Amino acid sequence: MFINGEWVQAQSGKTREIMNPANGQIIAVAAEGDVVDAQNAIEVARQAFDSGVWSDLSPAARASFLFKVADKLEERAEEIAHLETLDNGKPLRETRFDVADAAACFRYYAGLVTKPDGQTYHVADPMQAMVVREPVGVCGLIVPWNYPLLMGVWKIAPALAAGNTIVFKPSEVTPVTSIKLFEILQEVGIPKGVANLVMGPGATVGNELAENVNVDKISFTGGTATGRSIMKAATSNIKKISLELGGKSPNIVFADADFETAVDYALFAIYANQGQVCAAGSRLLLEESIHDRFLERLAERAQHIRVGPGTDPQTEMGPLISQAHMEKVLSYVEIGKQEGARLVCGGNRLQDGGLDQGFFMEPTIFADTTPDMRIVQEEIFGPFLAVQKFKDEADAIRLANHTVYGLAGGVFTSDGAKAMRVIKKLRAGITWVNCYHPTYNEAPWGGYKQSGIGRGLGTFGFDEFTEVKQININLQVEPIGWFEK
Repeated sequence: MFINGEWVQAQSGKTREIMNPANGQIIAVAAEGDVVDAQNAIEVARQAFDSGVWSDLSPAARASFLFKVADKLEERAEEIAHLETLDNGKPLRETRFDVADAAACFRYYAGLVTKPDGQTYHVADPMQAMVVREPVGVCGLIVPWNYPLLMGVWKIAPALAAGNTIVFKPSEVTPVTSIKLFEILQEVGIPKGVANLVMGPGATVGNELAENVNVDKISFTGGTATGRSIMKAATSNIKKISLELGGKSPNIVFADADFETAVDYALFAIYANQGQVCAAGSRLLLEESIHDRFLERLAERAQHIRVGPGTDPQTEMGPLISQAHMEKVLSYVEIGKQEGARLVCGGNRLQDGGLDQGFFMEPTIFADTTPDMRIVQEEIFGPFLAVQKFKDEADAIRLANHTVYGLAGGVFTSDGAKAMRVIKKLRAGITWVNCYHPTYNEAPWGGYKQSGIGRGLGTFGFDEFTEVKQININLQVEPIGWFEK
């Protein structure tokens, strides 16, 4: 772990073996921290923030560090992408994109922090009023295993750019590229105590970050149940919180959509990163008149997806993250059957062709579903697609919004006005028209309803790591004369 500018083991001496999900082999041994390690990191982050060693630097000075981090990420891009694939399982073509996007995220916030901000107000003379933004303080950052490097950078870059100090907790099962990132932070000379890395379970390390009164903000990406726990723990000192949680996002295809484009994106929406994406298009809503034809073409193409180790250049979809997670996803196959849905394709673990030591699953599609089914309502987080049929525009909107989540959604149609009508009715924070999944550092990321609180990325994500201060200045310094004597 990286605490106060030094690499340290857990105080308990405990370690965790890190496994390659493609073959079950151990690729690393990581320190396994606990509450004591988290407390140590929080204490030094508090001291570093209060000292002003980072927050008192000019925006340009902080930006220079972030630009250097981006340069180093690009210099080591192939190494880090390869490690991400070994650690997480996703294909190299995806991890290479993640590393490039991570570097771009550092550059975006390095550029943003030097731009004009704040507001001034014309108020009654002789007063001048203004608003400035200042760093929140000590930020606890917690990320999941599906985008270990990129989601970490989505939090680290804006938090540091704004002048905060951080305690970062990666997923305990995918810490490898986080360690490489902190090696880079050390290499570029980030002051001691500003950026700290603590590894360990969410129940101990994560909970301490959420409860500890010396942490001013918690930013968490992960499951909705854990998000609820963090909200409760954060009441200890009324922490600022940002939560990016689960999703069960609808991908709506109208009959007038470009057929092959819609099929192509429907596959990408659910099977990219093995479906282990919070914004995955895990519910496919098809207009009645094209339902059967679309489903046939979709299943045909899904069965041709090349599943294998992420290091194989031919691989299009890698393994699930762990055996436990694979078994959870597979259990939904049985749930779907029991609920009366029709298994169109997939539904099995893949073990032939040297895949028996990994956690591979066939691309899976269920049809003939009803809105109340668990496979339609619950986040499965795997290569598992539930297909729904709709009659018209109003029916599509009704079905799309019939879930506790509101993270993302897509609409495919050649009618621009219809696309906008439907998008405006979707209760979701991230939406697409005639595409699915494009993500930009410049645009906000987050959801409605039980998909979270706040936004990441863009100027919105930067604002999440700042406090707003009002300043009122008297330009005519003389007694007010409110009291006679």
